[in-house]
Amino acid sequence: MTTDNQGSGNKPGDIPPEQSLIEYPSHFPIKVMGAMQDGFAEAIVALVQEFDPDFHAGKMEMRPSSKGNYLGLTVTVWVTSREQLDDLYRALTSHPMVKVVL
Repeated sequence: MTTDNQGSGNKPGDIPPEQSLIEYPSHFPIKVMGAMQDGFAEAIVALVQEFDPDFHAGKMEMRPSSKGNYLGLTVTVWVTSREQLDDLYRALTSHPMVKVVL
């Protein structure tokens, strides 16, 4: 048995669901960083609510950078599947106001 994904139809780096360390459903924290600008936090809340309609802005932690140029957000979302989590990461990373997603 090989440990690489050649010939498996998966992309390199894909982890089979049975090897995932995340159990679904669960609460999952995601860190999002962007420039300190009006509407950033609100835009992230709206985006997260597309994937977790019960998400409330009061659950979000906000931390400005030391010089105040960036804002770090931690959103803890209820994820029910790997696909949902992957889709949320893709949506966040492609958002024009977002610099980094962890």
